[in-house]
Amino acid sequence: MTVYCTYFDRHYLTRGLTLYASLVRHVPGVDLRVLCLDDETHRVLTRLALPGLDPVPLSALERADPVLRATRSDRTTLEYYFTCTPAWTRFVLGEVGPDDRVVYVDADLRFFSDPAPVFDEIGEASVAITPHRFPIEDHDPGVFGVYNVGFLVFRHDAMGHSVLADWRTRCIEWCYDSLEDERFADQKYLDAWPGRFPGVHVIRHPGAGLAPWNWRGHTIGFDDDPLTVDGRPLVFYHFHGFRMLGPWLYDAGVAAGAMPPALRGRLYRSYAAALRQARYASDRALRGVAREIPHRRDGIYNYYTGLLRSALVGRSTVHLVRRG
Repeated sequence: MTVYCTYFDRHYLTRGLTLYASLVRHVPGVDLRVLCLDDETHRVLTRLALPGLDPVPLSALERADPVLRATRSDRTTLEYYFTCTPAWTRFVLGEVGPDDRVVYVDADLRFFSDPAPVFDEIGEASVAITPHRFPIEDHDPGVFGVYNVGFLVFRHDAMGHSVLADWRTRCIEWCYDSLEDERFADQKYLDAWPGRFPGVHVIRHPGAGLAPWNWRGHTIGFDDDPLTVDGRPLVFYHFHGFRMLGPWLYDAGVAAGAMPPALRGRLYRSYAAALRQARYASDRALRGVAREIPHRRDGIYNYYTGLLRSALVGRSTVHLVRRG
């Protein structure tokens, strides 16, 4: 059995619902456990009662892991969320059966095809990690890490538990949104895993982990359905840096702004439309919940500041969502 887990608060609620919808489409019978990082998120997800989605309040994890909770006092909200990543994944791994696997996914992923080929590649490995695949000319992998936390697989065996326990311990000790002593948040700890632990598999499938930081290093078939990456189906895309500015306006980010318009449209216009649908669903479920998408006045302000920023870097990243 494969169980997925993620976490998000009200600011990422529509992203989390869009992730869920994409999993339902491509993973029949999906089991997704969501750590709700605030009460509003838990209320919405409980009211929606979505099949295959199990909302878990943050208090449940903190009761099970009081050492984790104690770190809140010296970390920002974001840093505490990062600290929760291994603790939450370990919590879920403890609830599945022997040789089952838990897949941690960031809430801003969206699946475009069945991930079965990725799991076929992983085979019986205890742990699987996704490389950033930064183009050499663009980034130094040492800055943010060789591997990305966005998609991680852990099998319920001795090595899977050992890696997760080690990661949790290190994040409890240090997990900050800064680069210090070869550490960065919860992410750079992954760099040492292939050398420290046997049974760690580095995912090779080019369609697993396409992202704003690496798309230029691949051949993208954007006329294919689904999109292809180096001739293989796109499995999931990481919408890092994406922002909704208003109901019909979004900022794809500088890296995505350089994409060919046809590719950007296939990825980002459909994502923005999916976020709008998720917003309507959450609004119907619980009126008055804080919304991710700002009010029109804020959207207009962000639109013009976005255009100004885009002008400074020489390309526009702000786009309208096509109606209908």
